[in-house]
Order: sequence, then structure tokens, then C-alpha cells
Amino acid sequence: MNVQSGAIAYGMEHIRFDVLYVKRKTMEIAVHPDRQVVVKAPAGTTWEEIENRVKKRVRWICKQILHFRQFEPRTPPRHYVSGETHLYLGRQYRLKVVEGDKDSVKFMRGRLTVTIKGQATPDRVKVGLESWYRTKAWEKMPVIFGPVMERFKRLGHNCPELQIRRMKRRWGSLSKKGTLTLNLSLISVPKECIEYVITHELCHLMFHDHSAAFYKLLEQLMPDWEQRKRKLEMAVL
Repeated sequence: MNVQSGAIAYGMEHIRFDVLYVKRKTMEIAVHPDRQVVVKAPAGTTWEEIENRVKKRVRWICKQILHFRQFEPRTPPRHYVSGETHLYLGRQYRLKVVEGDKDSVKFMRGRLTVTIKGQATPDRVKVGLESWYRTKAWEKMPVIFGPVMERFKRLGHNCPELQIRRMKRRWGSLSKKGTLTLNLSLISVPKECIEYVITHELCHLMFHDHSAAFYKLLEQLMPDWEQRKRKLEMAVL
């Protein structure tokens, strides 16, 4: 799948858009919940035709962007107190903070119960919950990674070293030295979204850019990658 990017100016706005050349007869413009503008154009469509269509639809595009912008931030600021919800593998769990004999985090009756020895300040609750997320990430993500990697092994690729750490702007990356780094925040999203990120990054074992060949491989390995990507984009880094 051939992908190109462009932009047009509209008043004070700078509208960026991605273009996918696909087998279809008509052009389609969509604005996703993350405010990404995607144009699906028939193969052979000129760039001038695409820009003209985007310009004609720019008022509608801005209206859609404004619509999705009103829902941000999708995840409210965390205060680490009893009653607020926290995500784990795509599901929301109510937080319960208690004071006890030792620090711990447990699932109890559909809740995330954080026990703090001594005074249960929000900062201490945050540290305890972050440690628990890190433990769960190292417990769950390698298990999800394994079956995905098997498909690439059959294509003749060696297993990269796996790292998990907090990343501000990316869900994952694959270094030139062959290290796959996954964002710790992925432990909060559904399993199918984690599978998408891993598959996307492992496709870079074969193609180091986002070329048509890259997207063709991604589509072969995961035909529903766009739906998974859209679901992932509803989460907040």
C-alpha cells in the first residue's frame, strides 16, 4: 500500500493528511478520532486532484477535527485516590487505596486495591501502581510477543532483544541493532492493540521505512491492522 503525506493551509489551521493509494473507483476522506486525516485515493490519482479534493472538503475536515478535539484529554489526569479508574489491558478498574502492614497491589473483586504501609499519599500510590504496571508488562508482553515473533521466524528473521520502558511519543520502536522497545503504557490497552504494535515494528525487520512494500507485508500478516490502529489511537500516551 503506497502512503504519502501532505498539508494545506486553511486560515490559522495547518491541515496535515496521509494519502493511501488503493484499489477503488472513488476518493474518500476520513478524519479519525486522533484527528488524523486520511485520504484513500484510486491508484493513478494525481497529487493535484488529491489536493483539490482536500481543499474542497477542508471546512468539513476542520469541523470533524473540532468535534474530536472536544473529547480531549480522553483520559483525565490521575490523582491516585480511591474511586478513580485505571486501565489494564483495555479494561477499566476502580482504584481502592488502603493503609496496611506492607505495600502491595492486588486485583480484588474487580478492583485495583493498592495497599500502602503508613500514610497513603498520592505520590506513594503512584509509585506502587507504576511498579505493578511494570511487573505486569514484563509478565504479559513477552507472552503476546512470542506468537507474533514465530511468524517472522518462519520468514527467516532472528528474534530481537525485547525492552519495555516508558516512552512519551511512540508506542514502540525497532533499533538498527535489532532491539524492540515497547512502551510501558501498552499494558493499559487491549491485547489486539499490543499485537498490532509488535507486528508493525517487526515488519521493520524487512523494511526500514513505511514504503508500499512495508504496508503490503503488514496487511498480509494482519489484515485488520487499520481497525486495531484506530482502537489504539483512542488511548492516550
